[in-house]
Amino acid sequence: MGVPWGSGGGAGGADLLSERAATMRESLLKSQSITDNMVSILGSFDHRLSALETAMRPTQIRTHAIRRAHENIDRTLKAAEVILSQFDLTRQAEGKILKGPHEDLETYLVAIEQLRENIRFFSSNKSFKSSDGVLSHANGLLNKAISKLEEEFKQLLSSYSKPVEPDRLFEGLPSSMRPSSGSPGEQPDANGKNPSPNGQHHEHHHANAENAVYTPPTLVPPRVLPLLHDLALQMVQAGHQQQLLKIYRDTRSSVLEESLRKLGVEKLSKEDVQKMQWEVLEAKIGNWIHFMRIAVKLLFAGERKVCDQIFEGFESLKDQCFAEVTAGSVAVLLSFGDAIAKSKRSPEKLFVLLDMYEIMRELHSEIETLFRGKACNDIRESALGLTKRLAQTAQETFSDFEEAVEKDATKTAVADGTVHPLTSYVINYVKFLFDYQSTLKQLFQEFENGDGSDSQLAAVTMHIMQALQTNLDGKSKQYKDPALSNLFLMNNIHYMVRSVRRSEAKDLLGDDWVQRHRRIVQQHANQYKRIAWAKILQCLSIQGLASSGGSGVSADGGNSSGASRAMVKDRLKTFNIQFEELHQRQSQWTVPDTELRDSLKLAVAEVLLPAYRSFLKRFGPLVENGKNPQKYIRYTPEDLDHMLNEFFEGKTLNEPKR
Repeated sequence: MGVPWGSGGGAGGADLLSERAATMRESLLKSQSITDNMVSILGSFDHRLSALETAMRPTQIRTHAIRRAHENIDRTLKAAEVILSQFDLTRQAEGKILKGPHEDLETYLVAIEQLRENIRFFSSNKSFKSSDGVLSHANGLLNKAISKLEEEFKQLLSSYSKPVEPDRLFEGLPSSMRPSSGSPGEQPDANGKNPSPNGQHHEHHHANAENAVYTPPTLVPPRVLPLLHDLALQMVQAGHQQQLLKIYRDTRSSVLEESLRKLGVEKLSKEDVQKMQWEVLEAKIGNWIHFMRIAVKLLFAGERKVCDQIFEGFESLKDQCFAEVTAGSVAVLLSFGDAIAKSKRSPEKLFVLLDMYEIMRELHSEIETLFRGKACNDIRESALGLTKRLAQTAQETFSDFEEAVEKDATKTAVADGTVHPLTSYVINYVKFLFDYQSTLKQLFQEFENGDGSDSQLAAVTMHIMQALQTNLDGKSKQYKDPALSNLFLMNNIHYMVRSVRRSEAKDLLGDDWVQRHRRIVQQHANQYKRIAWAKILQCLSIQGLASSGGSGVSADGGNSSGASRAMVKDRLKTFNIQFEELHQRQSQWTVPDTELRDSLKLAVAEVLLPAYRSFLKRFGPLVENGKNPQKYIRYTPEDLDHMLNEFFEGKTLNEPKR
């Protein structure tokens, strides 16, 4: 136990410490024992649990297998139920389909949709051993159903496809263009007509045609269109696009062609056109212009609406159907235009060519809109081709005209010196050109790389006027009497000036042109006066009669100025013969313009009458005092004035005096 440190108390303290240590050791040993026991108990519990789990495992496996079997049975029953219901639906659909679409189209379309669903179902359930047979039956049924739909589409479209009567088309026209009576042959004159040499023509009315309102007719009743659309949709889904296209084309194209035929559109070949008299052809061209407006703005516009609604959602099919259904009608219309554009050129055709060119330009944007899409390419191209051909022919005709004016070799001179038919024809032609200013500017732009400005039209007009003057100069030389040549040129150039001053040509040719040509008219008037009256005025001159003034009469029948009675009588006799000749001839001549005629008579009177009065005053007494004075002094100045008034009236010989 160690060596004691001190006496008594030290030994007791050590014992106490020793005791405490022993107690602690004992406590620790007990704690260890409890822990060991606890571990031992837990270990045995774990062993028992494991044994229990092992005992229960077979039961768990059996329960899981039973649950899986139940689920499989449920699924199989459900699948069988779906298949049976599909069979049931197929049977129902078949019943509805066999009844056909006519009685109840909506139910029929639902049945087709159901059949399609069933086909999709059995296609994705190929494991079901009867599915091949079912699919084959369902597909056969679907084909039958679509065929019946085709029949229904055809029957429905046909029963609502009737040709449009002309009156119904006319109702869609702006009121200014409607014919006064409903007969298709009597068309409103919505086009210009060419001038004839006598200047009669129709007015040209194209100015505001583009702003007018057109109302296309309803070609198929709106209530039928959704039905037709549903039928078309089913046919497209079934891959029957070609059959659909054929039915639509065969049904509608003949309706359009018949509508145009009722309107008066004829199928004419180039040969037919070439054989026609110009007057007949001209009327047909006027009608054609009207037909083009009606066809594009009313008939084709109405057809496009029908097409767009029936084939809504199928853009390319929409365009193809429209192209195929209108192709025949368009071809008939354009072929007539082509025949005219390719026919033999002649000046009078210029204005109808310009009218035709104008209508094609007016309709251009509508043709582009209506005949949109790739399928309508050919139609758009042929319309544009015709427009270009018309422009080309018009341009060539225009050039021909200028040349024809210059080279016109009409040998028949107008006997009375009046305005030549060529002049009135050309002036009328030029006036007409101004009705077509915008169209001509367009032509110049297309063919002469011009800027389409007024200066080109002015230059062209000046050329034509110059060509006319050159020709008239040539024609004036056909007259034997130079006085009549000058009267002829005076009349014709005056007609040109007056016509220009009264028309739009004045602004284009300018005041300068007008003034210059007025001077030319005056020059010819002066020339006429000089040539026609110089000789007769010579009779009234004192030259050769007297050396100086004075009027005293001497006994020998002379007068103090030395003129003999015989000489005066001779002069008066010559004057009378010449004046009567002039009167007879020149009262057959014509100055058609009243103002010009009066001013010319006045100009002659102003020279002739004072000279006659003066002569009579001076030498008259020599004759008056002799025998038969009225034989020599046949006319008073008033008589002459009255007779001058009958000049230039275009009287025919032997016509009683007016």
